[in-house]
Amino acid sequence: MHSTRKRSAAMDSRMSRRDLVEMGGANAAAMALAVIANGGWPRLLSAQTLATASQSPGQLEDHFYRDDWLGEPWRQPAVAVLIHGAEESSTEWYGWVPSMAQAYRVIRPDLPGLGRSAVPSHFEFSHGNLAKYVVEVMDRAGVQAAHVVGAKTGGAIAMHLAADFPTRVHSLVVVGAPAATFKIENRSPIPQRDRLGSHASKEMVDYWNHLLQTANSRPESQAFGNPNADFDLAKEGVLQRIAAPTLVLTADQSKVHSVERVRAYQQLIPKSRLVVIRSDAYHIAAANAEECVTETLAFLRELSVS
Repeated sequence: MHSTRKRSAAMDSRMSRRDLVEMGGANAAAMALAVIANGGWPRLLSAQTLATASQSPGQLEDHFYRDDWLGEPWRQPAVAVLIHGAEESSTEWYGWVPSMAQAYRVIRPDLPGLGRSAVPSHFEFSHGNLAKYVVEVMDRAGVQAAHVVGAKTGGAIAMHLAADFPTRVHSLVVVGAPAATFKIENRSPIPQRDRLGSHASKEMVDYWNHLLQTANSRPESQAFGNPNADFDLAKEGVLQRIAAPTLVLTADQSKVHSVERVRAYQQLIPKSRLVVIRSDAYHIAAANAEECVTETLAFLRELSVS
């Protein structure tokens, strides 16, 4: 069964605040304007996306994903697949959807055991198997090939995907991602400060603490950390096999990996470039979402005219 469905056009006051958050910012804003204009919830809405699960939020699904398109409904957009990191879920891309989904159909999978995706029977956790899982999500979404974006561990998975399934990847964007096993140095008293940086507000830190607690609250999700225990994409030959044009984004003050370390692995990817974001966060896809989206869209626009 298809793991997502489009919400019916007829909606009423039973729609929750959580529903609005899961739509993405642009959808929520459009709906809010409709509410104001009509003096209440409209009977009919014409948003193009509103993709949610067919089950209640507490239930798990096979290969769950979110599907967003905020552009003109008559267009057939190219597709971008956004892969989240460990201990997270597809909701982490809230800062990307409003802009990305106006230019691309955005597919956001929940990786197995996280968010609302169940772990497939006999699934063995490895970066390669997780890349294959994302390809299976693409198949279910009817997507032959896409621009693939991965954050942190999602970036390592994305690099595997580009190497193992080259015909499925138009381009690759790697955001704050390691290419080998890493250890955080000088960990701060508040771990989220290392992830989100010193400029993150208390409200943002609280939100991410809650997101991580709810995304990986099930026992099976703990196995997700296994692939990160010992890996080196350079020694495994993964980086050298990536044929897609690649953008690597990193922070200049990350506690996970220095710019020099990222540049060393980026240079092993044949058609790649490195952009350094000014930040002391290592989850720059969240902490510096606007800059990362701007760089990503500029990179993709350049590819489209080249």
